[in-house]
Amino acid sequence: MIGKMVTVIVDRPMGSHHPKHKDIKYPVNYGYVEGILGGDGEWQDVYILGVDHPIESFTGKVIAHIHRLNDNEDKWVVAPDGATFSVEEIRSSVIFQEQYFKIEIET
Repeated sequence: MIGKMVTVIVDRPMGSHHPKHKDIKYPVNYGYVEGILGGDGEWQDVYILGVDHPIESFTGKVIAHIHRLNDNEDKWVVAPDGATFSVEEIRSSVIFQEQYFKIEIET
C-alpha cells in the first residue's frame, strides 16, 4: 500500500479526544479508508501527517505502515503527495496512541 493515493474520512480531527479514552488527545488528524478492511474487521485506520489544522477528509499518499506486533490492527500513515517524514518523525507524531503497543514502522 505504500505509495498508493487514498482518501481518508477523518472521524477524529486534530485536537479531539479518543471516544473511549478521554485522556488521549489527537495531535494529528486520524480517520479511515472506507472499503479497505483493517485487522480488526473495521475500515483501515490512518494517521494523517503534514496537515496542521482539523479536517473532515483528505486525499494523500500512504507513506508508512505501522505494524503493531502485539495487536491485530495495523495503521497507515498518509501525507500530502511529495511530503516526506523520517521514521523518527512518524514515531514521534503517533506515539500518543502507539505508546501502548510494540510497533515497527515500514516506509
